Amino acid sequence: MTFSFLNPLYTAVSWIIVQFHSLYSHIFNPDGGWAWGLAIASMVVVIRICLIPLFVKQIKATRAMQAIQPKMKAIQERYKNDRQRQSEEMMKLYKEAGTNPFSSCLPIIVQAPFFTALYGVLAKVAKGQDIGVIHGDLLVSAGKAHIFGAPLSATFVGSPETSVKIVTAVMIILMSLSQFVTQRQLMTKNVDLSVKTPFMQQQKMLMYVFPIMFAVMGINFPVGVLVYWLTTNVWSMGQQLVVIHNNPTPGSKAFEERQARLKKAGRLRPDGTEIKGALWGMLPPSKAAVSEAASAAAVVEESVQVRRQQPRRQSKAQRQQAGVGQPTGEPDKDSQAEEAADTAPSDSVPSDSGAKPAAAKQAAAKPAGTKQGTRQQPKRGGGQRPKKKS
Repeated sequence: MTFSFLNPLYTAVSWIIVQFHSLYSHIFNPDGGWAWGLAIASMVVVIRICLIPLFVKQIKATRAMQAIQPKMKAIQERYKNDRQRQSEEMMKLYKEAGTNPFSSCLPIIVQAPFFTALYGVLAKVAKGQDIGVIHGDLLVSAGKAHIFGAPLSATFVGSPETSVKIVTAVMIILMSLSQFVTQRQLMTKNVDLSVKTPFMQQQKMLMYVFPIMFAVMGINFPVGVLVYWLTTNVWSMGQQLVVIHNNPTPGSKAFEERQARLKKAGRLRPDGTEIKGALWGMLPPSKAAVSEAASAAAVVEESVQVRRQQPRRQSKAQRQQAGVGQPTGEPDKDSQAEEAADTAPSDSVPSDSGAKPAAAKQAAAKPAGTKQGTRQQPKRGGGQRPKKKS
């Protein structure tokens, strides 16, 4: 066999498949599609478990990219005529945030060599050629394996049989649909809706571009490769559901739902943090911790209600008894009207001292828009004029 730099990957991928095939051969027919198909799916699970640290890094990078989008937009507008300075400022911003646009693509990039190696292994099996550790009886067994009547190495374009085309078409549709659902649940549940940036528009566009791209390429994929991608998409969907449920992006719809669940369960502190249990939060917290958080939340709620309580309005007699006068600022109109009414004399006993209280009473009932400089005219009472002072 001619040397290729992919030979180590061919050997690794074929060895993993053969080990799982020998395990499933105790349950299913060794030459059947279930034994070989489950072997390929199990290889995907092993690869995805190894990629969990990269998946966590991808989540952190995606959140960091969302957070710096307003700053990126400001840099683009500020240096729109200087591409070099714009690139320098962008790289500086990425360094400060500890992220870059390619971090979110790490899981796909790392899976690419395994995908290519699996494609090469199945292509060799279709031609009856030895590849990696698959040779002899294993090569014959892999060539006989069918999934729902379609050989592992068959493709939609390369097979003339209608049954094979139907099986591959259904698998391509499921592969593209699972890709779309995974991206859609990320956009609708785990995105900070308070930040409107071009990054969100790009993610919405990719939500439609990736499924279409995989559907177009899928017509040339062997059935075994379709099993690989369908399995990895289902894994991504389940893994993302767990992350969205337990560790959503702050400000997203999933975050609000999680905060409501924690508050209902009494596991939310007054500052909005979660009360975690043992074993990295996998076990429920102790009753003492939950009770302490509930007491703290009750104290905070009581203090908020006290701050919101409005003081009652006091009469003049109550204010005089308490020894508290009207606070500085604009006087209370109702209190001013009460004072004017108390000091106003009867109409039947006119006197010199009744002019000023009557004017004060009219000033209290005067609209706010009246000019203060306007002189008040005293009312005429029964044709009598106030006596002149001697």
